[in-house]
Amino acid sequence: MMNLKESLLQHNAIILNAEVRNWKEAIKLGTDLLEQAGVVDERYFQAIVKVTEDLGAYYILAPGLAMPHASPDDGPLQNGFALVTLKKPVIFDEDNAPVDVLITLAATDRKTHNAAGIMQVANLFGNPDNLRTIRNARSVQEIIQLMDDCK
Repeated sequence: MMNLKESLLQHNAIILNAEVRNWKEAIKLGTDLLEQAGVVDERYFQAIVKVTEDLGAYYILAPGLAMPHASPDDGPLQNGFALVTLKKPVIFDEDNAPVDVLITLAATDRKTHNAAGIMQVANLFGNPDNLRTIRNARSVQEIIQLMDDCK
């Protein structure tokens, strides 16, 4: 079972207040963190881009919040998360509000993807105040403290 906080810490997978030009660059930040940590291979970024171009940004969970991910067959080597916040939101498509918080999910099987991944993110972001806190965080410690407080 993967734990959101433990994964972010163990994989050194948090970038705050990043500057990007578009949604692809935003996704690349998260997949690069996971690739550097050995969580995904180099195919994962392209798989997320392809699924986004084919199906749209179906992984936008709430205004400003996205959970980019691809199939367990497209490059995850282990389960993990990356968290990226953006200085300026990026637009994925005209159907969704701009996004400035991304939680990249890598899961090696569908059960982990659905049960562990989506539920933990839903629990954390079910409270709009938590999204605001993460959006405004300027240190990794602020993020970790929020996750500790949410238990």
